[in-house]
Amino acid sequence: MAGTEHLAVRREGATLVLTLNRPEAKNALSLPMLVGLHDGWAEADADDSIRSIVFTGAGGTFCAGMDLKALAGNGMAGEQYRDRLKADPDLHWKAMLRHHRPRKPVIAAVEGYCVAGGTEMLQGTDIRVAGESATFGLFEVKRGLFPIGGSTVRLQRQIPRTHALEMLLTGRPYTAREAAGIGLIGHVVPDGTALAKAMEIAEQINACGPLAVEAVKASVYETAEMTEADGLAAELKRGWPVFDTADAKEGARAFAEKRPPVYKRE
Repeated sequence: MAGTEHLAVRREGATLVLTLNRPEAKNALSLPMLVGLHDGWAEADADDSIRSIVFTGAGGTFCAGMDLKALAGNGMAGEQYRDRLKADPDLHWKAMLRHHRPRKPVIAAVEGYCVAGGTEMLQGTDIRVAGESATFGLFEVKRGLFPIGGSTVRLQRQIPRTHALEMLLTGRPYTAREAAGIGLIGHVVPDGTALAKAMEIAEQINACGPLAVEAVKASVYETAEMTEADGLAAELKRGWPVFDTADAKEGARAFAEKRPPVYKRE
């Protein structure tokens, strides 16, 4: 499995768990973290036995964004990974889910700070769970910076524009309840239980037909900016082939026989 000193990777059944692992720096982004994320997404895409991904942070924090000390010229940890960036100048954007969308569902489990680059990466996930004390926000304008991880494009497509502009232009923090109220996250749970809730959702996804799950996710994103007519046509193109799979037949048999289905991605 992939992984670096700042990105822990583990398997739990059919779920790949990616954990930002730099708690002493509130999981601020580093080169080892970005390389580990890039490789983790790639591993999930390549391994058909992985049916879902849970994305979280260690030490009671999700991610406090970019390492501003490094940005100010104080050096960034993990210089040994610099050759990876040279080989793929787009690696950091793929790692942050700006230029890459995993084909498996990604469930974010957020505790503590999920701000700046943390909130930007959050927008690349599919399902989002947060502890009650979690904090969200795009602080870039307060520091004279631009949220270049995709937020000026994505946020207004995920929440109402008035809320997106307020978040982007004020740079203020949002509580988990506020974030849920504007639709940025889907679940608010007691502190310390976000990961457990995310794993519960992952297990529900894992029990479904993997080919169907991947096709549904692809269709949702593919049709998001289409007209209704074009979207419906694209949905048929994605959806009809699923009915011809062995997994679809297994799902029907299992339902008739009142037993759990056994899907084989066929």
